[in-house]
Amino acid sequence: MSSTISHQDLSDLIGRIYDCTLDPSRWEPTLDAVRSLLASKTAQLALVDLRENRILIQKTLGMEAHLLEAVSKYMPEITQFIEGHLDDGLSMDRPMVVSRLTSPAFRAASPYFVESARTQGIVDMGQINLMRTPSRLSMLGFGRQESVGVFGDREIELLRLLIPHVRRAVTISNVLDVQAIEKARMAETLDALRLGVVLANEDSRILHANRAAEEMMRDDGPLRGRGGVLRAEGGAASLEIRSAIKQAARNESGIGKTGLAVRLTEEAEAPVVAHVLPLAGGEVRSRLEPAAVAAVFINRKVDDAASAQAVAATFGLTRAETRVLTRVLTGSTVAEAAADLGIAPTTARTHLDSIFAKTGVSRQSELMRLAAQVTPAAG
Repeated sequence: MSSTISHQDLSDLIGRIYDCTLDPSRWEPTLDAVRSLLASKTAQLALVDLRENRILIQKTLGMEAHLLEAVSKYMPEITQFIEGHLDDGLSMDRPMVVSRLTSPAFRAASPYFVESARTQGIVDMGQINLMRTPSRLSMLGFGRQESVGVFGDREIELLRLLIPHVRRAVTISNVLDVQAIEKARMAETLDALRLGVVLANEDSRILHANRAAEEMMRDDGPLRGRGGVLRAEGGAASLEIRSAIKQAARNESGIGKTGLAVRLTEEAEAPVVAHVLPLAGGEVRSRLEPAAVAAVFINRKVDDAASAQAVAATFGLTRAETRVLTRVLTGSTVAEAAADLGIAPTTARTHLDSIFAKTGVSRQSELMRLAAQVTPAAG
């Protein structure tokens, strides 16, 4: 990267992004800091419903009311552009920059670009894609004005470096579902959470485990605390978690994808997933426990009916499909689900095939993993 942003400034910015996991009110000033580094006029963090081409959730900066209206109006064109490039092989781990992906002729013929962006003086747009499913798309985008020109190599590299950290922060925020955690009430707050939380030092030694995590370890579950050291039941999962904790202690900016959505259970079991959040830096995160370098969040095995409802709401399943899904999440075969519901096995298979098509997975084990990811843990 160019010397216009130092490694310390980059580290501080990543720390601010991770602070947003515990205090979502910090997203606005943090996005403003990223926008400033990118010399951009606008910033938008959004979750889009691809079926209806509408924005479900968004945080915006520098976008006037008529520009927001235009984004909604031209959402079909915008999502077609994004999905087209992703389908053509653009990696989710690479920034998407309009000036690098299109020609002047394309931009001159684009209704959104001509009738909306250009009228606001926006000459280039860059974004990082955070999540993509058959029905949802989440992204963080920025718009640059003519006075500063299109995105250059420096800005694109900064976007690339931020991708895994923004993705981790958004993912853990969805799992955690808590507004803020103050050190003065740290134990009480963590114990009130349904998901397990373990605070660990650089050597993966447990400094604090909330009630849910202690139950997991006491019941010989997928999480272990042998000799006071955090371990997972599976060797590969244990190694990845310990590696992420080590990286969190040494340089949280380099943690990348390590320690994000680590599966702790076997393929045939309902998935239990762990997420590692660096704690050593950041004003908010360091309040949890000064000696801790990482927090490990572990989702519980959720109620199958609630999990099926979460998947149904996310992917637009019918009632019949949801009933089949509920049985499948308990480990039932198609024949067993059909017998339980009083329908023909062929009908149950048709419903399951439809569920696979809507969710974008092809196996029951993948369906279980997806259900664990979309079902929020109650704080």
